[in-house]
Amino acid sequence: MKGIVAWFARNAVAANLLMIVCFVGGIFGYTAMEREMFPIGTFNGATVSMAWPGASPQDIEEQIVTRIEEAVADLDGIKRITSTSSEGFGSVNIEGQNDIDMMEFLDEVKLRVDQINNLPQAAFQPQVRRWEQRGQFMGLAIHGKVDGRELKRLGDRVRDDIAQLPGGELAELQGTLDEQVNIEVTEESLRRFGLSFADVANAIRQSSLNSSGGRIESSTGDVAITARQLADTKDQFNRIIIRQTTEQGTVRVEDVANVIDGFVSDKFSALYGGEPTAFVMIPAPDKMDVVKYTKGFRDYVERANDPKSGILPQGVKIDILWDDSEAFNDRMNLIMSSALQGAVLVLIVLLLFLRPMVAFWVTIGIMTAFGGGILILPYLGVSWNILSTFAVLLVIGVIVDDAIVVGENIHREVESGRRDGIDAAIVGTQMVLKPIIFGVLTTIIAFLPWAFLSGPERQFTQQITFVVVAALAFSIIECMLILPAHLAHMKKQSFDGASGALMRIQRRIADSLLWFANNIYKPALEFALKFRYATMALFFCLFYLAFNLSALKIVPFKFMPEIEADLIQVQIEMPDGTPYERLIQVRDQLQAGIEISEQQTKDEHPEIKDGLIRDASVIAYGTNVRAFVGLAAPEDRPDTIRSKDLAELLRANVGEIQDAEEINFAFTFNDNDTGVRFALSNQNLDRLREAAETVKAQLATYSNAYDIGDNLSSAAEEIRISMKPGAETLGVTLADVSRQLRQAYYGEEVQRLPRDGEDVRVMVRLPESAREDLDSLNSLRVRTADGREIPVTQVADFSYAPGINRIQRRDRMRSVYVFAEVKGEGGRGEIMADMESNFWPKFQKQFPDVKRGEAGGFEEENQFMTEIGRLSLMAVGAMYILLAIAFRSYAQPLLLMMALPFAYAGALFGLWLWDTPMALFSFFGIAAAAGVVINDNLVLIDYVNKRREEGAGAVQALVDAGVSRFRPILLTSLTTMVGILPLLSQRSVQAQFLKPMLVALGSAVGFAIFITLFLVPAMYVIGAEIKRVFAWTWGGQPFRHIGDGYSGHVTIDEEELIGTSGGHDSDSDSDSQPMAPAE
Repeated sequence: MKGIVAWFARNAVAANLLMIVCFVGGIFGYTAMEREMFPIGTFNGATVSMAWPGASPQDIEEQIVTRIEEAVADLDGIKRITSTSSEGFGSVNIEGQNDIDMMEFLDEVKLRVDQINNLPQAAFQPQVRRWEQRGQFMGLAIHGKVDGRELKRLGDRVRDDIAQLPGGELAELQGTLDEQVNIEVTEESLRRFGLSFADVANAIRQSSLNSSGGRIESSTGDVAITARQLADTKDQFNRIIIRQTTEQGTVRVEDVANVIDGFVSDKFSALYGGEPTAFVMIPAPDKMDVVKYTKGFRDYVERANDPKSGILPQGVKIDILWDDSEAFNDRMNLIMSSALQGAVLVLIVLLLFLRPMVAFWVTIGIMTAFGGGILILPYLGVSWNILSTFAVLLVIGVIVDDAIVVGENIHREVESGRRDGIDAAIVGTQMVLKPIIFGVLTTIIAFLPWAFLSGPERQFTQQITFVVVAALAFSIIECMLILPAHLAHMKKQSFDGASGALMRIQRRIADSLLWFANNIYKPALEFALKFRYATMALFFCLFYLAFNLSALKIVPFKFMPEIEADLIQVQIEMPDGTPYERLIQVRDQLQAGIEISEQQTKDEHPEIKDGLIRDASVIAYGTNVRAFVGLAAPEDRPDTIRSKDLAELLRANVGEIQDAEEINFAFTFNDNDTGVRFALSNQNLDRLREAAETVKAQLATYSNAYDIGDNLSSAAEEIRISMKPGAETLGVTLADVSRQLRQAYYGEEVQRLPRDGEDVRVMVRLPESAREDLDSLNSLRVRTADGREIPVTQVADFSYAPGINRIQRRDRMRSVYVFAEVKGEGGRGEIMADMESNFWPKFQKQFPDVKRGEAGGFEEENQFMTEIGRLSLMAVGAMYILLAIAFRSYAQPLLLMMALPFAYAGALFGLWLWDTPMALFSFFGIAAAAGVVINDNLVLIDYVNKRREEGAGAVQALVDAGVSRFRPILLTSLTTMVGILPLLSQRSVQAQFLKPMLVALGSAVGFAIFITLFLVPAMYVIGAEIKRVFAWTWGGQPFRHIGDGYSGHVTIDEEELIGTSGGHDSDSDSDSQPMAPAE
């Protein structure tokens, strides 16, 4: 290794070419990387879904879901099976273990599902889909005062146009309903003409069709025989003949029915700015460039809104709901400007305390290391996203450390006069090779656990690890091979010329740091060594205090920081069976809350043009009310106003919705799961209801829990049919009654029309007014095989009973989910801990037959933290082994690794002072800080070992090392903290999610300076003292007190100590203190 260093130091051409390769390669690597807000993630699981129109949840459960569950239950690698059965639809979620081969697993699931041969014939084919996280990076609203069919047609056109543009291939139309032709037949009309629903349906099937009758091969040529009478308009359906007799004449569809060429339902509302709206959402494709793609979409929107283009009619407009490229660009600009400011601040610090030449090349080294790192990132599958840019910030203060240690050592060799030029560069680098190499290796090991996680989280955490490892690897190459060549021409500093006065000022500032080391730090170190046990006790008391900050939740833990968006997405889920009128009331309540919030923020902040809350779109359909509320961009609003504040204001102004099943006001890019969710399983639904009520009552006792609910509360009443005694004698069976009621109220599908690439269903059924009226049952007639009409009330009884609108299953048992949102940082953990100790034992006694499990994010978080804890212990073990081999000692690695617990303690103190919660990202900051501090400890202890080999005693070696290495130790820590200052001072939304990491990194490094400068020397001396006690008691050697041979002076070259003082030269070596004798 030393030979390679010497070769590159002497061969400046090779070193410069290597630097150019790093720079140019970095540019190519940057252009080759994908750009996205968040990387697409795939997960170990698959969903099997299947539709069976009109089937009840019980039928779906018994005839579809349980059969699919049974088919896949014995698959290798299954972790959990959950399923949902609802009206006409069932889905089975199959979660796999973390270590499975997902492609094989998916193929096996498909094979097992395909082999099921007893699924209902009327059901559609099952669909198998792999789980993936593919966020929508842009949303468009097409709105205007046009009818529903025209709006859907325009939405389809815009969707198709977007799909033709790069990045838009997965665009999907939302906020519209499928078209449907409803042929509404009244009971009175059927009675008047003696018809049944089946007569009408069969007539349409037999008259409205396109078919081929073969070909006639005549002598004049082949002629095809076809029937082309597929009805597609209201008039064509009206003209279809149902029956034609001499007595009654011709009965057509228009005589008995009203044909409505419309949509599946008219109970749908999507508004944007008060106008009917369709939405085009654009999910991220596999190959992503968010900036390039969204620019193409914006250009299209601009064209479409131009009346001259003819894309949209007058009065219809496209508005952009959100655009992730804006947040992406904001983050890039923030990081680039902060990194540049950080680099400038680092340069200033190095200019003040080192020579300008060293400062310049060290700063260039930062860019070289990043360039080389970026060169290989595309080959590691890393894209530019929130996580990778976060890693760039994380490592910027770490990669400069190696260059500082090397540059400072070469500088010291030159200024001391011992060596000059190439010799100084080679020897100065070789002297610190061990701490440099092992410092980087231990930092890399600290980050490696995140790349070896077994779960799907690895796809995200390894993005950070790869950036850190790549940058650190090239930082070694830069400081060992490139930097020495650049400093090989450095000579002793001269003060001649025009800049001489300026250089003398810089020299005095640089000397002040060395003066501080000799006159302030040295006495403090001597005091700490003299009272070494008190010093150690003080630091361990501080560690205990920091630990209690976490244990007592004074510094709460939050798994993921909130990555705030410029959009609030509102989701209100109402119980199944909720009347449409109630849904509209909730929609209006939400709309009113938005308008109140909009006006309130305008009144409070009149200086903000267009207000803090901008356009809003609201959708009401089925049992859901959704809204997309646009917010002012972060740069357009006061720094103190976050998206979270506006979401809470909106939630308060909307008010309570007592009958809502779930309410969610999401304001983050990531799925910020802050609530608690429990799964209860038992085959008896009544038992589950009772257990769920007990859990909800417990959750209601916590003041920070709100929006408490369960997914059983959606059960509405249902009407059950039972046959009257003797009904069968009239020729009517339960099957006849059930079938004819289904025809009347659900409808009978008679055919499907191909329109613009989609199938349009044609349904025969009662008019909507009758389908919404319970009394219509009394007038309904049942038709017998011989043509008689019997009032349904004569043959059947109807009774109300609790219905099941949705059946949840977990691990092949019926289950219910109980959930609540939780206010405050760390509140979820407190509730879970309290319930574990004070509630669940009682619950288990009351409901021994109910199986319990946590669901949602908390369970996954616990598993994640358990695994990362195990991997981190392995990393600590690997660090110890590496350092033990390098230093040929069992004890010294423990001393070096004191950085790990005390970096954690420093981070906790910093988070407490900054009122910031501990988050997952904080551990990355602590890992980076530990790398910096281990590096500092290595620099110190390596020098101590060299002095001990020269014959110095423990105290003498420690004082020599502390004073001599004070400058590089302080500068590595100082540059790390200075490098993150610009971003730490930012108050923008874009910088908020980085705050836990930045505070943890800065405070951990700041606190750990004192660990390196005081605690490590104190513990070294204590270790030496314990060793002497053992040698005295067991080895019979004479006991000598620690420090007996300490001279009281720093026994290094005077020029090396104040090395840059203009009044000294190499001749001053004669004034240096003699070496202290060995103790």
